[in-house]
Amino acid sequence: MAKRLLILEDGTIFEGQAFGADLEVTGEIVFNTGMTGYQESITDQSYNGQILTFTYPLVGNYGVNRDDYESITPTTKGVVVSEASRRASNWRNQMTLNEFLKAKDIPGISGIDTRALTKIIRQHGTMKATIASPSHSVKDLQDQLQAAMLPTNNIEQVSTKTAYPAPGVGKNIVLVDFGLKHSILREFSKRDCNVTVVPHDITAEEILHLDPDGVMLSNGPGNPEDVPYALDMIRGIQGKIPIFGICMGHQLFSLANGATAYKMKFGHRGFNHAVREIATGRVDFTSQNHGYAIDRESLPDCLMITHEEINDRSVEGVRHRDFPAFSVQFHPDAAPGPHDASYLFDEFLELIDAFQAEKE
Repeated sequence: MAKRLLILEDGTIFEGQAFGADLEVTGEIVFNTGMTGYQESITDQSYNGQILTFTYPLVGNYGVNRDDYESITPTTKGVVVSEASRRASNWRNQMTLNEFLKAKDIPGISGIDTRALTKIIRQHGTMKATIASPSHSVKDLQDQLQAAMLPTNNIEQVSTKTAYPAPGVGKNIVLVDFGLKHSILREFSKRDCNVTVVPHDITAEEILHLDPDGVMLSNGPGNPEDVPYALDMIRGIQGKIPIFGICMGHQLFSLANGATAYKMKFGHRGFNHAVREIATGRVDFTSQNHGYAIDRESLPDCLMITHEEINDRSVEGVRHRDFPAFSVQFHPDAAPGPHDASYLFDEFLELIDAFQAEKE
Protein backbone atom coordinates (compact mmCIF):
# COMPACT_ATOMS: atom_id res chain seq x y z
CA MET A 1 0.00 0.00 0.00
CA ALA A 2 1.32 3.43 -0.98
CA LYS A 3 2.63 5.74 1.71
CA ARG A 4 1.04 9.11 2.40
CA LEU A 5 1.98 12.05 4.67
CA LEU A 6 -0.13 14.20 6.96
CA ILE A 7 1.68 17.47 7.70
CA LEU A 8 0.36 19.89 10.33
CA GLU A 9 0.85 23.63 10.45
CA ASP A 10 2.80 23.31 13.71
CA GLY A 11 5.42 21.15 11.93
CA THR A 12 4.21 17.73 13.10
CA ILE A 13 4.42 15.01 10.44
CA PHE A 14 2.51 11.71 10.44
CA GLU A 15 3.23 8.93 7.96
CA GLY A 16 0.47 6.52 7.00
CA GLN A 17 -1.07 4.53 4.16
CA ALA A 18 -2.94 6.04 1.25
CA PHE A 19 -6.54 5.21 0.47
CA GLY A 20 -9.32 7.02 -1.33
CA ALA A 21 -8.53 9.49 -4.10
CA ASP A 22 -4.94 10.11 -5.22
CA LEU A 23 -4.86 13.83 -4.52
CA GLU A 24 -2.83 16.35 -2.54
CA VAL A 25 -5.04 18.63 -0.42
CA THR A 26 -4.75 21.37 2.19
CA GLY A 27 -7.47 22.33 4.66
CA GLU A 28 -8.30 22.94 8.30
CA ILE A 29 -7.86 19.74 10.31
CA VAL A 30 -10.59 18.85 12.82
CA PHE A 31 -11.70 15.75 14.73
CA ASN A 32 -15.03 13.99 15.20
CA THR A 33 -15.64 11.79 18.25
CA GLY A 34 -18.56 9.78 16.83
CA MET A 35 -18.34 5.99 16.98
CA THR A 36 -20.50 5.60 13.85
CA GLY A 37 -21.88 7.84 11.13
CA TYR A 38 -18.76 8.33 9.02
CA GLN A 39 -20.81 8.50 5.80
CA GLU A 40 -23.11 11.19 7.19
CA SER A 41 -20.15 13.15 8.52
CA ILE A 42 -18.11 13.04 5.31
CA THR A 43 -21.16 14.17 3.29
CA ASP A 44 -22.09 16.92 5.79
CA GLN A 45 -21.39 20.22 4.00
CA SER A 46 -20.46 21.82 7.33
CA TYR A 47 -17.10 20.03 6.82
CA ASN A 48 -16.48 22.00 3.62
CA GLY A 49 -12.75 22.57 3.18
CA GLN A 50 -11.81 20.56 6.28
CA ILE A 51 -9.66 17.47 6.77
CA LEU A 52 -11.79 15.22 8.97
CA THR A 53 -10.14 13.02 11.61
CA PHE A 54 -12.19 10.19 13.10
CA THR A 55 -11.19 9.36 16.67
CA TYR A 56 -12.92 5.97 16.63
CA PRO A 57 -10.24 3.33 15.84
CA LEU A 58 -11.96 1.46 12.96
CA VAL A 59 -13.78 3.32 10.18
CA GLY A 60 -15.49 1.86 7.12
CA ASN A 61 -16.58 -1.51 8.53
CA TYR A 62 -20.21 -1.21 7.39
CA GLY A 63 -19.47 0.45 4.06
CA VAL A 64 -21.45 3.18 2.32
CA ASN A 65 -25.13 2.95 1.38
CA ARG A 66 -27.75 4.96 -0.51
CA ASP A 67 -29.73 6.07 2.57
CA ASP A 68 -27.15 7.90 4.69
CA TYR A 69 -26.01 10.72 2.42
CA GLU A 70 -26.32 14.21 3.86
CA SER A 71 -25.36 15.68 0.47
CA ILE A 72 -24.78 14.15 -2.95
CA THR A 73 -21.48 15.93 -3.64
CA PRO A 74 -19.46 16.19 -0.40
CA THR A 75 -16.79 18.87 -0.08
CA THR A 76 -14.80 17.47 2.84
CA LYS A 77 -11.14 17.92 1.87
CA GLY A 78 -9.69 14.70 3.31
CA VAL A 79 -10.22 11.86 5.78
CA VAL A 80 -7.83 10.67 8.51
CA VAL A 81 -8.36 7.34 10.30
CA SER A 82 -6.45 4.96 12.51
CA GLU A 83 -7.62 1.90 10.57
CA ALA A 84 -9.64 1.84 7.35
CA SER A 85 -11.65 -1.34 7.06
CA ARG A 86 -10.76 -3.12 3.81
CA ARG A 87 -14.01 -5.07 3.82
CA ALA A 88 -17.50 -3.81 4.51
CA SER A 89 -20.27 -5.96 5.95
CA ASN A 90 -23.83 -4.67 6.16
CA TRP A 91 -27.07 -5.57 4.43
CA ARG A 92 -27.36 -2.01 3.07
CA ASN A 93 -23.72 -1.79 1.92
CA GLN A 94 -23.20 -0.68 -1.69
CA MET A 95 -19.48 0.13 -1.74
CA THR A 96 -16.47 0.34 0.55
CA LEU A 97 -15.30 3.58 2.11
CA ASN A 98 -12.21 3.42 -0.12
CA GLU A 99 -14.37 3.15 -3.25
CA PHE A 100 -16.61 5.96 -2.06
CA LEU A 101 -13.72 8.36 -1.39
CA LYS A 102 -12.23 7.60 -4.81
CA ALA A 103 -15.58 8.29 -6.47
CA LYS A 104 -15.93 11.62 -4.62
CA ASP A 105 -12.28 12.73 -5.14
CA ILE A 106 -11.48 12.76 -1.42
CA PRO A 107 -8.06 11.49 -0.31
CA GLY A 108 -7.69 9.45 2.86
CA ILE A 109 -4.80 8.45 5.09
CA SER A 110 -4.86 5.49 7.49
CA GLY A 111 -2.42 4.05 9.98
CA ILE A 112 -2.31 7.35 11.87
CA ASP A 113 -2.20 7.55 15.68
CA THR A 114 -5.45 9.50 15.84
CA ARG A 115 -5.28 9.75 19.64
CA ALA A 116 -1.96 11.59 19.41
CA LEU A 117 -3.29 13.74 16.57
CA THR A 118 -6.43 14.64 18.53
CA LYS A 119 -4.34 15.61 21.57
CA ILE A 120 -2.32 17.98 19.36
CA ILE A 121 -5.49 19.59 18.01
CA ARG A 122 -6.98 19.88 21.50
CA GLN A 123 -3.79 21.51 22.80
CA HIS A 124 -2.99 23.83 19.91
CA GLY A 125 -6.44 24.25 18.37
CA THR A 126 -7.57 23.57 14.84
CA MET A 127 -4.92 24.39 12.26
CA LYS A 128 -4.05 23.99 8.61
CA ALA A 129 -2.85 20.61 7.40
CA THR A 130 -1.80 18.91 4.17
CA ILE A 131 -2.28 15.35 2.93
CA ALA A 132 0.40 14.59 0.35
CA SER A 133 2.61 11.94 -1.20
CA PRO A 134 6.06 11.40 0.37
CA SER A 135 7.55 11.74 -3.12
CA HIS A 136 7.34 15.50 -2.62
CA SER A 137 9.92 17.50 -0.67
CA VAL A 138 8.68 17.76 2.91
CA LYS A 139 10.29 21.19 3.24
CA ASP A 140 8.44 22.41 0.14
CA LEU A 141 5.16 20.97 1.44
CA GLN A 142 5.68 22.71 4.79
CA ASP A 143 6.45 26.02 3.09
CA GLN A 144 3.36 25.72 0.89
CA LEU A 145 1.24 24.88 3.92
CA GLN A 146 2.45 27.92 5.84
CA ALA A 147 1.70 30.15 2.86
CA ALA A 148 -1.71 28.65 2.10
CA MET A 149 -4.75 30.87 2.59
CA LEU A 150 -7.93 28.96 3.36
CA PRO A 151 -11.05 30.17 1.54
CA THR A 152 -13.73 32.14 3.37
CA ASN A 153 -16.56 31.65 0.84
CA ASN A 154 -17.46 28.22 2.23
CA ILE A 155 -21.21 28.79 2.22
CA GLU A 156 -21.18 30.09 -1.35
CA GLN A 157 -19.38 26.87 -2.37
CA VAL A 158 -22.03 24.53 -0.94
CA SER A 159 -25.36 26.37 -1.15
CA THR A 160 -27.78 25.64 -3.96
CA LYS A 161 -27.68 28.15 -6.82
CA THR A 162 -31.40 27.91 -7.61
CA ALA A 163 -34.49 27.25 -5.52
CA TYR A 164 -36.04 23.77 -5.62
CA PRO A 165 -39.04 22.10 -3.95
CA ALA A 166 -39.38 19.16 -1.58
CA PRO A 167 -43.14 18.80 -2.03
CA GLY A 168 -45.63 18.08 0.73
CA VAL A 169 -49.22 18.85 1.62
CA GLY A 170 -48.74 20.52 4.99
CA LYS A 171 -47.20 23.78 6.15
CA ASN A 172 -45.23 25.83 3.64
CA ILE A 173 -41.61 26.11 4.83
CA VAL A 174 -38.82 28.10 3.19
CA LEU A 175 -35.47 26.46 3.98
CA VAL A 176 -32.49 28.78 3.46
CA ASP A 177 -29.57 26.62 2.35
CA PHE A 178 -26.29 27.60 4.00
CA GLY A 179 -25.04 24.02 3.52
CA LEU A 180 -28.06 21.99 4.64
CA LYS A 181 -28.10 18.35 5.67
CA HIS A 182 -30.64 16.13 3.94
CA SER A 183 -31.79 14.95 7.36
CA ILE A 184 -33.45 18.35 7.87
CA LEU A 185 -35.51 17.70 4.75
CA ARG A 186 -36.34 14.23 6.07
CA GLU A 187 -37.68 15.68 9.34
CA PHE A 188 -39.95 18.09 7.48
CA SER A 189 -41.04 15.29 5.15
CA LYS A 190 -42.08 13.18 8.17
CA ARG A 191 -44.36 16.06 9.13
CA ASP A 192 -45.83 16.44 5.60
CA CYS A 193 -44.41 19.94 5.16
CA ASN A 194 -44.11 21.55 1.75
CA VAL A 195 -40.50 22.78 1.64
CA THR A 196 -38.88 25.22 -0.78
CA VAL A 197 -35.09 25.22 -0.54
CA VAL A 198 -33.59 28.60 -1.48
CA PRO A 199 -30.02 29.94 -1.98
CA HIS A 200 -27.95 31.47 0.81
CA ASP A 201 -28.11 34.97 -0.69
CA ILE A 202 -31.89 35.23 -0.98
CA THR A 203 -33.34 38.56 0.16
CA ALA A 204 -36.08 39.15 2.71
CA GLU A 205 -38.33 40.47 -0.06
CA GLU A 206 -37.88 37.29 -2.10
CA ILE A 207 -38.73 35.13 0.92
CA LEU A 208 -41.84 37.18 1.74
CA HIS A 209 -42.94 36.85 -1.90
CA LEU A 210 -43.01 33.04 -1.41
CA ASP A 211 -45.58 33.55 1.39
CA PRO A 212 -44.17 30.88 3.73
CA ASP A 213 -45.68 29.76 7.02
CA GLY A 214 -42.20 29.52 8.52
CA VAL A 215 -38.51 29.91 7.64
CA MET A 216 -35.72 27.48 8.54
CA LEU A 217 -32.13 28.73 8.61
CA SER A 218 -29.94 25.69 7.93
CA ASN A 219 -26.54 24.56 9.13
CA GLY A 220 -23.45 25.37 7.10
CA PRO A 221 -19.65 25.70 7.13
CA GLY A 222 -17.25 28.44 8.13
CA ASN A 223 -17.46 31.72 9.97
CA PRO A 224 -20.91 33.36 10.30
CA GLU A 225 -19.27 36.76 9.94
CA ASP A 226 -18.42 35.90 6.31
CA VAL A 227 -22.08 36.18 5.23
CA PRO A 228 -23.21 39.64 6.43
CA TYR A 229 -25.92 39.80 3.76
CA ALA A 230 -27.76 36.98 5.57
CA LEU A 231 -28.13 39.21 8.63
CA ASP A 232 -30.09 41.78 6.61
CA MET A 233 -32.35 39.02 5.31
CA ILE A 234 -33.05 37.74 8.83
CA ARG A 235 -33.77 41.21 10.18
CA GLY A 236 -36.13 41.73 7.25
CA ILE A 237 -38.30 38.69 8.00
CA GLN A 238 -38.25 38.31 11.78
CA GLY A 239 -41.50 39.37 13.37
CA LYS A 240 -43.29 38.70 10.07
CA ILE A 241 -42.68 34.94 9.84
CA PRO A 242 -41.71 32.35 12.50
CA ILE A 243 -38.01 31.42 12.28
CA PHE A 244 -36.08 28.32 13.37
CA GLY A 245 -32.27 28.26 13.05
CA ILE A 246 -29.93 25.28 13.29
CA CYS A 247 -26.14 25.49 13.80
CA MET A 248 -24.96 28.15 11.30
CA GLY A 249 -28.58 29.34 11.22
CA HIS A 250 -28.41 29.78 15.01
CA GLN A 251 -25.25 31.84 14.75
CA LEU A 252 -26.62 34.04 11.97
CA PHE A 253 -29.90 34.58 13.84
CA SER A 254 -27.94 35.64 16.93
CA LEU A 255 -25.65 37.96 14.96
CA ALA A 256 -28.64 39.54 13.21
CA ASN A 257 -29.93 40.57 16.62
CA GLY A 258 -26.65 42.07 17.85
CA ALA A 259 -24.66 39.18 19.33
CA THR A 260 -21.08 38.33 18.34
CA ALA A 261 -19.42 35.00 17.52
CA TYR A 262 -15.99 33.62 18.38
CA LYS A 263 -13.86 30.80 16.98
CA MET A 264 -13.65 27.88 19.40
CA LYS A 265 -10.30 26.26 20.08
CA PHE A 266 -11.26 22.91 18.54
CA GLY A 267 -15.04 23.06 18.25
CA HIS A 268 -17.79 20.56 18.98
CA ARG A 269 -17.88 17.67 16.50
CA GLY A 270 -19.56 14.47 17.59
CA PHE A 271 -22.83 12.88 18.60
CA ASN A 272 -22.80 12.74 22.39
CA HIS A 273 -22.75 16.40 23.48
CA ALA A 274 -24.93 16.87 26.56
CA VAL A 275 -27.13 19.99 26.37
CA ARG A 276 -29.36 21.33 29.16
CA GLU A 277 -32.63 23.10 28.50
CA ILE A 278 -32.48 25.87 31.09
CA ALA A 279 -36.25 26.26 31.68
CA THR A 280 -36.90 22.59 32.47
CA GLY A 281 -33.51 21.12 33.37
CA ARG A 282 -34.03 18.52 30.64
CA VAL A 283 -30.77 17.11 29.30
CA ASP A 284 -30.52 15.94 25.69
CA PHE A 285 -27.60 14.17 24.07
CA THR A 286 -27.06 15.96 20.79
CA SER A 287 -25.30 15.78 17.44
CA GLN A 288 -23.00 18.75 16.85
CA ASN A 289 -20.60 20.04 14.21
CA HIS A 290 -19.37 23.61 14.60
CA GLY A 291 -16.15 25.54 15.06
CA TYR A 292 -17.74 28.86 16.06
CA ALA A 293 -20.05 29.75 18.93
CA ILE A 294 -22.03 32.72 20.19
CA ASP A 295 -20.44 34.84 22.92
CA ARG A 296 -22.73 34.63 25.96
CA GLU A 297 -21.71 38.09 27.18
CA SER A 298 -22.60 39.67 23.85
CA LEU A 299 -26.22 38.52 23.75
CA PRO A 300 -28.64 41.46 23.54
CA ASP A 301 -31.63 41.80 25.87
CA CYS A 302 -34.00 40.69 23.08
CA LEU A 303 -32.48 37.19 23.08
CA MET A 304 -32.80 34.78 26.00
CA ILE A 305 -30.60 31.70 26.37
CA THR A 306 -32.68 28.51 26.22
CA HIS A 307 -29.97 25.82 26.09
CA GLU A 308 -26.37 25.48 27.22
CA GLU A 309 -23.66 22.86 26.82
CA ILE A 310 -23.10 21.04 30.11
CA ASN A 311 -19.32 20.70 29.83
CA ASP A 312 -18.20 24.19 28.75
CA ARG A 313 -21.48 26.12 29.24
CA SER A 314 -21.34 27.48 25.70
CA VAL A 315 -24.59 28.89 24.32
CA GLU A 316 -26.60 26.12 22.63
CA GLY A 317 -29.93 27.83 22.04
CA VAL A 318 -31.66 31.22 22.08
CA ARG A 319 -35.20 32.53 21.71
CA HIS A 320 -36.36 36.00 20.74
CA ARG A 321 -38.35 37.72 23.50
CA ASP A 322 -40.60 39.68 21.12
CA PHE A 323 -40.81 37.67 17.89
CA PRO A 324 -41.72 34.03 17.09
CA ALA A 325 -38.13 32.95 16.48
CA PHE A 326 -35.65 30.58 18.11
CA SER A 327 -32.48 28.69 17.22
CA VAL A 328 -30.20 25.93 18.50
CA GLN A 329 -26.50 25.29 18.00
CA PHE A 330 -26.92 21.50 17.83
CA HIS A 331 -28.62 19.26 15.25
CA PRO A 332 -32.13 18.17 16.30
CA ASP A 333 -32.23 16.29 12.99
CA ALA A 334 -29.32 14.14 14.28
CA ALA A 335 -28.24 11.77 11.45
CA PRO A 336 -26.11 10.43 12.83
CA GLY A 337 -26.60 10.67 16.55
CA PRO A 338 -29.34 10.55 19.19
CA HIS A 339 -32.82 11.77 18.34
CA ASP A 340 -33.43 13.32 21.78
CA ALA A 341 -34.04 16.79 20.36
CA SER A 342 -36.16 16.01 17.27
CA TYR A 343 -39.17 17.40 19.18
CA LEU A 344 -37.88 20.88 18.29
CA PHE A 345 -39.28 20.46 14.78
CA ASP A 346 -42.70 19.92 16.36
CA GLU A 347 -42.19 23.00 18.53
CA PHE A 348 -41.44 24.99 15.38
CA LEU A 349 -44.69 23.87 13.74
CA GLU A 350 -46.60 24.64 16.97
CA LEU A 351 -45.02 28.10 16.97
CA ILE A 352 -46.32 28.60 13.42
CA ASP A 353 -49.84 27.55 14.52
CA ALA A 354 -49.75 29.98 17.46
CA PHE A 355 -48.48 32.83 15.28
CA GLN A 356 -51.22 32.26 12.70
CA ALA A 357 -53.89 32.05 15.41
CA GLU A 358 -52.78 35.45 16.77
CA LYS A 359 -53.08 37.00 13.32
CA GLU A 360 -56.68 35.81 12.86
